[in-house]
Amino acid sequence: MAIISSKQPSGEPEPKPNQGQSNSAPSKQPKSKASSKASRGEAFTPKMSPFSQRDVYENTSPLVAEETPEDRQNISQDETIRPQSLHDYIGQKDLKEVMDIAIQAAKSRQEPLDHLLLYGPPGLGKTTMAMILASEMGVACKITSAPALERPRDIVGLLVNLQPGDVLFIDEIHRLTRMSEEILYPAMEDFRVDITIGKGQSAKTRSIPLKPFTLVGATTKVGNLTSPLRDRFGLIQRLRFYEVDELTLVVLRTANILNIPVTETGAIEIARRSRGTPRIANRLLKRVRDYVQVKKAPNITAELAQEALELFNVDHRGLDWSDRLLLTVMISNFNGGPVGLNTLAAATGEDAQTIEEVYEPYLLQIGYLNRTHRGRIATPAAWKHLGYHYPNNEQQLSLEI
Repeated sequence: MAIISSKQPSGEPEPKPNQGQSNSAPSKQPKSKASSKASRGEAFTPKMSPFSQRDVYENTSPLVAEETPEDRQNISQDETIRPQSLHDYIGQKDLKEVMDIAIQAAKSRQEPLDHLLLYGPPGLGKTTMAMILASEMGVACKITSAPALERPRDIVGLLVNLQPGDVLFIDEIHRLTRMSEEILYPAMEDFRVDITIGKGQSAKTRSIPLKPFTLVGATTKVGNLTSPLRDRFGLIQRLRFYEVDELTLVVLRTANILNIPVTETGAIEIARRSRGTPRIANRLLKRVRDYVQVKKAPNITAELAQEALELFNVDHRGLDWSDRLLLTVMISNFNGGPVGLNTLAAATGEDAQTIEEVYEPYLLQIGYLNRTHRGRIATPAAWKHLGYHYPNNEQQLSLEI
């Protein structure tokens, strides 16, 4: 292949500056500031754009909105609601016992905690548990999510900046990219990161040592994790749904922190409608607080809590309007089933994936819905809950055409 160069060959003499020119004075060309500095031997630094690469990588662009006092107040309230120690953590008795033993053993050996994988439905306290572990060990907790770690340099930057014993919490860890998983393998086992410098034949592999750390992964779909990543966790724990008495304690604790006057019966009424999830219990408590404040009542009682939650279409089993619509369509239009998922989605106007991932899990949990190879079936408990008479073997519900 011929290589074309803009320079002249060395064999030919370079033209002299005044060769072929008249003796007249040369025309004066305006010199730029850069050329004048270069002629004096000074370094020339070009002016940077206000949106430099540093702004892009460090998120220090002037377009970033500043935090308002209201935002800081909301964030501080959410942080105070979260328990700061295992003693304040309500529920998950088995998990607390396992983590208490692991923390005491790690402290006695002066080693970081083993890598921990937490899985279970959303809203049960996986992020809170990771922050408690860091607080109990006296280290920092870096929180991120798998969708935010798209490029390898994102996760490498987090790992390199970790201090000894720090906790790195990755939410929705099953959504990590393949390349990010490959970076985590040596980081979790040998506390090192292997990076490639250069391209082609000049590429070199460099190993960067890491400080010992604890990786806490949280996922709602543990089956989507690859086996190599799942097997590298020393502790794998599942979070279960809460009982009504446990949720009552959660509601009372949150009400005490937020200065919300509530009776014990009012807390029980909110806990019954919270689907066994502390996050939902705290959300319903705030909505009932708004209702009671507008009604100018002194505190939250069971009657006021019931009125407020009925206004928000949340019944005594925690079913909302969409859940009841799904069961009502199955009973009134399809005689309780079996009915296919796509047919049910078309009849209710909802997306099939939304029905399968949002509505059905809780209905299956409380025994109002069954999945069979023929389709979905509403159970007798669902008929009774909605006020329908469940037909016996000899009597069938007639459909009006």
